[in-house]
Amino acid sequence: MLLTALLILAGFGLAFGLWFWWACATPSSTFFRPVLVRGPQGGKRVSLTFDDGPSEQFTAQILDILREHHVPATFFVCGKNVERYPDLLRRIVAEGHEVGNHTYSHPFLFFKSRKRMAAEIDRTQTVIEQVAGFRPTLFRPPYGARWFGLVPTLLERGMHLIQWSATGYDWKKDAAGITRAALCDLKPGAVILLHDGRETRRASEIDRSPTVQALADLIHGTRRQGYTFAPLKDFLPTN
Repeated sequence: MLLTALLILAGFGLAFGLWFWWACATPSSTFFRPVLVRGPQGGKRVSLTFDDGPSEQFTAQILDILREHHVPATFFVCGKNVERYPDLLRRIVAEGHEVGNHTYSHPFLFFKSRKRMAAEIDRTQTVIEQVAGFRPTLFRPPYGARWFGLVPTLLERGMHLIQWSATGYDWKKDAAGITRAALCDLKPGAVILLHDGRETRRASEIDRSPTVQALADLIHGTRRQGYTFAPLKDFLPTN
């Protein structure tokens, strides 16, 4: 009888642990609200986003492609990378793209104190303001991971928590795989995740050439499916 009770208790514990992991780590989870995972579904619009930049070589190439194809995007930048490459952030802004906060040093937020999370956010806000003259209202957590205290910290600063609903998995796929994966996930209101950097690593440790190679095909494929690209701000709630 005792063994049965212990097994049942262990089963409940395992189920809770799995649910808790899903709630904190899965981008589509809405446990930590408010959060934007996907935009309005009333029209065939999608939004393109890039994380982890700016990076010395690849951000500029991505900006060239976006400009050539007249596509707006949102760049979730790390404060440490902005300090390294302020001119790239200025170019992002000058060419009409949105900027979001992706923390200063790209930490995994699990088990981080509210003070530590706030410091990462605020330091990046300050760096961006010094370079570009404004403080972003968009925030995406590294790896999509959230922890208790994050949402109140963002709300205090008037910031929106942004996740994603489609991705090219460009941290592990080649160019063709990136394009296929992203196009497969497209639905009205999709927020697409790609990367123009890799955490806060040095240039010698970053290779986003598959993303660069895939981008034009991804843009063409998205448009062939009847979608248009919209700024992420168009997906935010108006109230």
